Amino acid sequence: MKQKILIQNGRVFMPSTDLVTEVFIEDGKITAIGPDLLKSCTPDETIDAHGLYVLPGGIDAHTHMELPFMGTYSSDDFESGTLAGLYGGTTSIIDFAIQTKGESLTSCVNQWHEKARSKAVADYAFHVAVTDYNEKVGQEIPEIIQAGVPSFKAFMAYKGSLMIDDKGLSSLLETAARHGGLVSVHAENGDVIDALVAQFKAEGKMAPQYHALAHPASAEEEAAGRAMDLALAAGAELYIVHTTCRGVLELAAAKSRRGQRIFVETCPQYLLLDDSCYLEPDFGGAKYVMSPPIRKKEDQEALWQGIESGLVQVVGTDHCPFNMVGQKDRGRDDFSKIPNGAPGIENRLEVCFSEGVKKNRISMRRFVEVMCSNPAEIFGLSQKGAIRMGADADLVLFDPEEKHTLSVKTHHQHVDYNTYEGLEVTGRVKTVISNGAVAIRDGRADQIEKGRGRFISRQSRRTSCQE
Repeated sequence: MKQKILIQNGRVFMPSTDLVTEVFIEDGKITAIGPDLLKSCTPDETIDAHGLYVLPGGIDAHTHMELPFMGTYSSDDFESGTLAGLYGGTTSIIDFAIQTKGESLTSCVNQWHEKARSKAVADYAFHVAVTDYNEKVGQEIPEIIQAGVPSFKAFMAYKGSLMIDDKGLSSLLETAARHGGLVSVHAENGDVIDALVAQFKAEGKMAPQYHALAHPASAEEEAAGRAMDLALAAGAELYIVHTTCRGVLELAAAKSRRGQRIFVETCPQYLLLDDSCYLEPDFGGAKYVMSPPIRKKEDQEALWQGIESGLVQVVGTDHCPFNMVGQKDRGRDDFSKIPNGAPGIENRLEVCFSEGVKKNRISMRRFVEVMCSNPAEIFGLSQKGAIRMGADADLVLFDPEEKHTLSVKTHHQHVDYNTYEGLEVTGRVKTVISNGAVAIRDGRADQIEKGRGRFISRQSRRTSCQE
């Protein structure tokens, strides 16, 4: 239930400054920011945020809830996944609606509405992954944009199921740009990967580590560079999802100097882990089988530097969990049968604050940008991502000093392992306000009603950039 809530004594992070002040919430919106608000406001509840940071609600621009993939489904649906997000300070997600071959984009989006509508406990929006581009699909793009879904995705890998060819990608880029849409790409050279997978299997190399070796950084770099060139030819902006390596960052910097607008996203797993994880014994490396795979330690540092320099604008999670028992273990004797994906939505803010801000890799300002304000701005979530007058009352009260250890035993993601098991982090989400109501109070869910999350209809890039 929406209440009149006054937050006092917290350090409030606003777009251009941060200071200890007060925030008043009414009817789901931020209606006042400043000192001594009790003189003019009458709250139903007052929350003392002394010693806490008051942050905008986090936005995870890359999730896969209840995704059909590799003969199974990701283990979080829109209820469990968005609830886990709330526990971790994420108040909005953008999930990928994946077109199946021969399906219309409208039918695809409607399917995802059905999945989310009665389940999501936090706000959500959609991207559409176009896997079967043709003239009819191209004609649907302006209608999809007008329906509040102005962002699209193309896979440059997973040949035979998700991948589209360069002709389709070029057409998608041009058509989307003409109507104010933004295209993202999964940048890996699918043909190179397929050849390496076949080679390793023929040699009897079936362990999880060969997944990583079959997805080399060079295949990611080649595809990213090709996508950038195709976007330039199409006159389109481009968003690169889940970037893992230094080479793609160097390409993005170079291509941007020729006047291109290129957005780069990375994920926490690429910032914290290195490819030695694939050698974890007893099939443990399967936990980290994802595409693209985790890279070298030097790539981690390049990504942190990219965030601080502004070259990396967004940290999403690519949250796509599969249980080790009954799902990942399908590939115990063949790495190519391990479902690709890992959990992460609940841990994003805490691990990036602890490993980034606390270790002086990135500033607090950059942290707020990549977690909250940049995804809101890039993807047209105009009422999200910032603490300002009139914005949606999505707020996170965050203790910057509390230490705790991440574990499957305490997380709320619907999966039987945690990507960061045993990691001690400094910084903890304490209280989360979503749409003007307390959703998480002192680390516990506070009477969250199933289906309370709203679909957020977004504006086209053309419209939002004009405002």
